[in-house]
Amino acid sequence: MFKQYIGWKFVLASIAVLIIGTTIWFVSNLSRNIQEEERKKVATWVEANRELLRASSEANLNLAVDIVTNNTTIPLILTDETGKILDSRNLDSMRIMQDPHFLNNELQAFKKQHPPFIMEVDSKQKLYNYIYYGDSLILRQIRYYPYIQLIVVTLFIAIVLFALSSTNRATQNQVWVGLAKETAHQLGTPLSSMEAWLEILRDNEANATIVTELSKDVDRLKLITDRFSKIGSVPKLEEKDIVAQIENMTNYIRKRAPQKVILTVHSAEEELPAMFSPPLFDWVVENLLKNALDAMEGKGKIDITIENHPTFITIDVADTGKGIPKLSFEKVFKPGFSTKKRGWGLGLSLAKRIIEEYHRGRLYVKSSEINKGTTFRILLRK
Repeated sequence: MFKQYIGWKFVLASIAVLIIGTTIWFVSNLSRNIQEEERKKVATWVEANRELLRASSEANLNLAVDIVTNNTTIPLILTDETGKILDSRNLDSMRIMQDPHFLNNELQAFKKQHPPFIMEVDSKQKLYNYIYYGDSLILRQIRYYPYIQLIVVTLFIAIVLFALSSTNRATQNQVWVGLAKETAHQLGTPLSSMEAWLEILRDNEANATIVTELSKDVDRLKLITDRFSKIGSVPKLEEKDIVAQIENMTNYIRKRAPQKVILTVHSAEEELPAMFSPPLFDWVVENLLKNALDAMEGKGKIDITIENHPTFITIDVADTGKGIPKLSFEKVFKPGFSTKKRGWGLGLSLAKRIIEEYHRGRLYVKSSEINKGTTFRILLRK
């Protein structure tokens, strides 16, 4: 799946680069051709002005007038030898009237764009005029076109990637929800059978110890079934004491943890009411504690610190395990990510979804150091 995802993204990016590269090459050639044509037009315009000054024949004069008057696209500025502006063509007349520096600014820009044409005005006195010209509006638009296309293509790719990513997430969510509900459904049948067998065992007092232990396991399976059945539906949040809820789950894990592991709950308040779904919140805490136990490999310390803030509550689960590389802080919550040889890598992914989507809180890696430990933080809004 990951290789396919990278593959089509690479193909999409390659096509976009090819389109943009081809366009830039084509537009560059087109711009050069248009620029050369405009240079020739200006040269013809200058020659027409020379003919007007000479006024050698009526035919040439008419032709020169036509050439001079037909230039309506290329902006021109005429100056004398001292740089004084004598005339201008195809520039914004309103700007010229409103801004006294407009023509000078345009002249400086034209000087940077193209070398001027020199036109002899008086051969005896050796007087010359200089014609400076700039790029026409069409040429400027053509030059900007590749950048506009780049923006459009980038937006298109971004929209496609977002749409595909959203579709992929929606499909994954449907798979996880369907898997969870199907698991809850499949557990229902053997649970009903086990409860029936428990009733039969209760009839014999000699089975009292067995019945007690089996009842605990059946209740545990009921809780797991209830958790799975709630995935995909909006859970009912209840106001309960979060300190007591965490201590109950810690006691459950403590009985099943190695003897060399110390679990401690720290809270400045004995009771702290909060809005949460008990079955789902227990699942989150259980997942974090089990991950901590796996990271410590049989010995170490787990500290659960509960803090009350004006607008939110934080629960930090800190272990003394092997730690998580900083680059993997976000990856640990991805479905399928796991450092264990066994397991589907869904625990932290589901825990994050429970806290962030159902409880509108946050679950993230607060800090971690290799071979020193990791701290996960749950943030619940009041």
